[in-house]
Amino acid sequence: MQKGRRIFIVLIIILIMIFILFGVLKIHIRILEKMYPKNYSNFVTMYAKEYQVDENLIYAIIKAESNFNPEAVSGKSAYGLMQIVEETAIDVARRIEPNLTAEEVMDNIFDVDFNIQLGTKYVSMLLEQYDGNIPLALTAYNAGIGTVNNWIEKGVLQSDGSDIENIPYKETNQYVRKILRDYDIYQNL
Repeated sequence: MQKGRRIFIVLIIILIMIFILFGVLKIHIRILEKMYPKNYSNFVTMYAKEYQVDENLIYAIIKAESNFNPEAVSGKSAYGLMQIVEETAIDVARRIEPNLTAEEVMDNIFDVDFNIQLGTKYVSMLLEQYDGNIPLALTAYNAGIGTVNNWIEKGVLQSDGSDIENIPYKETNQYVRKILRDYDIYQNL
C-alpha cells in the first residue's frame, strides 16, 4: 500500500511540473509575440505573396528598420516602415507603376501600404539578383547593391553569402545578423 501511494504522489508531482512547464512556455510565447509583432499583416501578407518573399523576412526587416513606426526617418534620409531612401523608392516605384513622378513617390513614402509594397518589391529584386541568397540580399538592402557587388568582386564576401561575418561595415554586419536572428524568431513563432 505504501509503495502504491508513493507512485501516486510522484505521478501527481510530475503532472504538476508538466502543467507548470506548459504555463511557462505559453507565457514565453506570449512575451515573444509582443516583442515580435506582426503589425500591418494585411499589407505584408498581400505583397509577400505578390512578390514571392517570405512574409517573416519582411516582418524582420520592418522590426529592424523602424520597429513598426510608419513615420520613421533615419539620419541617412530613409523613410517609413521599411526605411527606403529616395533614389531606391523612386526606382522601385517606377518598376511597379512607370508613370509615377518622383514627387508622387515621395509624397506617399510614409503611406503604410505603399511603403510595404516598395520595400517588399525591393527585397524581391535583391533576392532575384543574389539567387535567393537572403544574407547577401539583406547586405545589399543596407549597404547597397554596388557595395555588395564590389565586395564579392574583390573577394571580401563569397557570392554564396556563407561568410557574412566578413562584412566590412560594422553597422551592416550587425544589421544582417540581427535580421537573420529576428527572421528565425518570426519563423518559429
